[in-house]
Amino acid sequence: MAKLGSRLPRRQRLIGLWLLLSGISIFGGAVFALWLDSRAGLEGISRLLLWLGCFSGGGTIFLVGLLLERQLFTPVRHLQAQLARLVANPDARQDGPPEGWLRGLGPDLMRVREAWRADRERLATAHAEGARSATRIRQELETLLQVLDTPLLLCDHHRRVLLFNQAAEALFEGHPGLGLGKRLDALLPIASLENALGQLPEDGAAREILVPCDERWLHVVLRRVPDSHHETLLTLTDTTAAWTSEMGARADIAAMLPVLRRHSGSLTSAAEALVGVRDDAGGGEFGKRLEAVIDEESRALASELERLCRLIEDMHREGERLVPLWSNDLWAALEERQNSTGLRIIPIGMPAWLKGDAPALLALLASLLPRLMAHSGQTELECEVCLGNRRVYLDLIWRGQPLGERVLDEWCAERLDVLPMTPRVADVLRQHTSDVWSIADADGEHARLRLPLPATEQLGAPRPRTPPRPEFHDFGIADMPPPDSELAARPLRTLEVVAFDTETTGLELRRGDTVISIGACRIVNARLLASDTFDQKVDPGRPIPPASTAIHGITDDDVADAPPLNVALPRFRDYIGEAVILAHNAAFDLLAIQPPGSGIAFDMPVLDTLLLSRALDNSLDGHDLDSLADRYDLSFPPGTRHTALGDARVTAELWLSLLPRLEARGIETLEQALALQASAHDKQDAFAS
Repeated sequence: MAKLGSRLPRRQRLIGLWLLLSGISIFGGAVFALWLDSRAGLEGISRLLLWLGCFSGGGTIFLVGLLLERQLFTPVRHLQAQLARLVANPDARQDGPPEGWLRGLGPDLMRVREAWRADRERLATAHAEGARSATRIRQELETLLQVLDTPLLLCDHHRRVLLFNQAAEALFEGHPGLGLGKRLDALLPIASLENALGQLPEDGAAREILVPCDERWLHVVLRRVPDSHHETLLTLTDTTAAWTSEMGARADIAAMLPVLRRHSGSLTSAAEALVGVRDDAGGGEFGKRLEAVIDEESRALASELERLCRLIEDMHREGERLVPLWSNDLWAALEERQNSTGLRIIPIGMPAWLKGDAPALLALLASLLPRLMAHSGQTELECEVCLGNRRVYLDLIWRGQPLGERVLDEWCAERLDVLPMTPRVADVLRQHTSDVWSIADADGEHARLRLPLPATEQLGAPRPRTPPRPEFHDFGIADMPPPDSELAARPLRTLEVVAFDTETTGLELRRGDTVISIGACRIVNARLLASDTFDQKVDPGRPIPPASTAIHGITDDDVADAPPLNVALPRFRDYIGEAVILAHNAAFDLLAIQPPGSGIAFDMPVLDTLLLSRALDNSLDGHDLDSLADRYDLSFPPGTRHTALGDARVTAELWLSLLPRLEARGIETLEQALALQASAHDKQDAFAS
């Protein structure tokens, strides 16, 4: 059947050849009949038989062609489409049985389909039974990695990323170098890691280095994974804040120590001399000068000591345990602790960020609430955050009188048994360079307890936490060919492919139409990564015609705040990296993303699903994206057709459906696929999409 599919002429050519032969035969018969009629001079029934005989050849060819088209060629094309769908997706829908002269193949085709499905089910069951234990361990490992707060990267011996967790994604948020299959070189300066990576012990012993990354310093711990194919595990910590503290407040303290010693030495020498002068009756004037020196040095010493105290307070505020906290999260956690007491916490006012040690603050406030309940006799307390000058004030509000100083002193002396080393409330306050006091509100009815805490420069509500992505790892990447291997010889299944599509203001790209949207998704190891996408609106710098908006739905308002094309293209090029690009009717999309003067080169190999489909099924009509989606049982989610990302996703799924058909014909490398693609290139379907 494969040979028949490759030799079968296209339907239009077949019909054209059939009509041409029929026309030639009929025309020749007519000419021959006229010649015989003029020579023989027949009349009546003889003349009629003469004309019928001369036209019988052409008529026979026409009728035989019509019969073959209905009974053979159309059923063969239908069978070819069924087999293509079956190879690409054995679970795809089943059309009607073969028709015409191939009707007898219906039961056999059904038997092949059912036997294939049964074999696949048996293989899947056997595989599931054998891998159940490994799957459970893998799921537990994935869950553990996602909840870890420590950023992790796992690389193979070619320094390609095999695994990263959510903490690593948060650490490198927005960095184009983070992604499965991407080189570590694109994420971190490899010169800083080269020596450590080359000398890692095989027993898994750690090596620690500091690596600059953009404007940050990362503390990287590297370990060779024992009994592996030289995979390396990297754990990363952002030490920028700690180093800032070391080189900031602590450095200032270190610089102050010699000054303090000098003032102290001068004061000591002056004091010793003053003692000697007082014993000498003639040293009155000299004694006054020494007293002046002592006074001056004492004042300088007091000033430097005050500065030292302020620096120590800054160090407390910059302590490692003091981290940015969102006030609403703090109130919610506090209320959860008080569920058993029946006390209700009611946040009021605008929430804000503050800096603190959350466990210590929760323990401190939890010890305070029973006192406030006893003092106010209420089961509801309002809480408010007020912004001050470099401080944030946490206020607990109740109806009644302020707390007395005696009560506050008793509370500050209370021990917090739930914290390590059972510190006093005063110790926790000192950790936050804070104090506490109680004041009456201006209305005369309410009172509040005020707790000042360090402020932070962070603004805006925290971003919602995204659900874990399904493809943070792919251990099969380690089995792919080396990154520096010849790309043309790479197997198709091992290619890193970026499928993309564009939406434009129109189809006349050489006459001013331009891109208004770029969408792309990534395929790694023959696996479509659901969340690894690129979706960028582009400001075309001109109104979008209503006729174009009617197709893709993008209006001028949708692109009003979007970047121009000269900004969007470098971002898209960074997203592609070293991947092969894939498009449907790639000639149009490549022309769209390479306008004159753009300066961005898309010089990587290009795969075109339109040309590949035409090369595989030259005798079938319809190689536009809608026809191929129907042929391979692919679907567009509602509202995604004629959107750049939606069309890119279906193009990627179409490529994965074409892969088994290409491999069945011996097309297994990129070079072979490009050669097959080139054989189908012509100007037909120039704007099929």
